[in-house]
Amino acid sequence: MAEMDVALKDALQLDGALAVAIVDWTSGMALGTAGGGFGFDIAVAAAANTEVLRAKYRTLEMLDLGENVEDILVTLESQYHLIRPITAPDGHGLFLYLALHRERANLAMARHRLRLIEQQLEI
Repeated sequence: MAEMDVALKDALQLDGALAVAIVDWTSGMALGTAGGGFGFDIAVAAAANTEVLRAKYRTLEMLDLGENVEDILVTLESQYHLIRPITAPDGHGLFLYLALHRERANLAMARHRLRLIEQQLEI
């Protein structure tokens, strides 16, 4: 099991990683962050992406799909943003948020690694 700081550092080692956060989606507050800077405020981005995750859960509820969100990908011209809910019992209400530089990132590898980090995370 990886502690929060170790998990954040591990995610930041991905090729093209700009910033990563562990976020409480009930409050929008980032519990831990790594990276960012250069005009990219990870705390602001994490809080704003809380609304993206909430909207998706509301949609699933309205559609009565009985499914869970594995991850959400937002594709920008120069970046990828990944949102991955933490499924561990002690991580309920939290998600991982990862911003990647699009030209340098391997999206499949980032999704795979984020899944492993989420599974090993110890809150």
